[in-house]
Amino acid sequence: MTDINQVIKTIDIHCADNETISPVSVKIIQEVSLEVLLNGKFVASIACAGNYPDELAAGFLKSERIVSTRDQILKIEVDNNTHHVNVILKEDKKYSAANTTSIASSGARDQAHIDSLLPLRVPDSFRIKSGVALKLMKDFLEGTHIHKETHGTHCSALAREDKLFVLREDIGRHNTIDMLAGHCLLRGINIDDAILFTTGRISSEIVYKVWNMGIPAIISHSAPTLKAVELLRKANITSVGYVRGGKMNIYSQERRVII
Repeated sequence: MTDINQVIKTIDIHCADNETISPVSVKIIQEVSLEVLLNGKFVASIACAGNYPDELAAGFLKSERIVSTRDQILKIEVDNNTHHVNVILKEDKKYSAANTTSIASSGARDQAHIDSLLPLRVPDSFRIKSGVALKLMKDFLEGTHIHKETHGTHCSALAREDKLFVLREDIGRHNTIDMLAGHCLLRGINIDDAILFTTGRISSEIVYKVWNMGIPAIISHSAPTLKAVELLRKANITSVGYVRGGKMNIYSQERRVII
């Protein structure tokens, strides 16, 4: 965990309008390169704010299907000074060189990764009330404290029934998903009945992460891409987007959204 005040910096800039240019001080989110190591070996470099590095690293490894349960992890070593996270597994699991990557703000997922996943098995009783979804989106947006200070982050959160239970912010929307995955992985939290809320656009990469996490629904303040909608329908994931002004668009599995 990292204090949010440590990832927010104050700098001097200039602000202009039609008549004047004036010096001002503003709060801005930092960007660091987080080096993720697996048993001491480099796996990935992730551009992020540096918040919750243990969760981000663990969630990234889960997204890449290198780890699947908390029991596989012996310990996680975090060096906030050098921005290194070393995830030590109980067994020295081999991983493909294709998993070694550098991530800035998004990433393409090859078809082989997608084809390896099966549609989620979602209970017939799983439903989302439209009024609850609207209320939770309001609560969610009100909880984006770093964004309110800097206007430079995305945010994602998990909810169950009518309450949010964990929220994460970062410079990359995919990082926020990985943080949530890491948070739940490290704490043994079951999320197969949870709903993911996010501020960012729903891309195919985001769908892959949510699908791999086993979450049956995603609700976004923004909108999905066409490829994302196709994948969401294939994945059997309920997708609600462009939630604003008291309205929402339902892109997949609309039968699960009720009044």
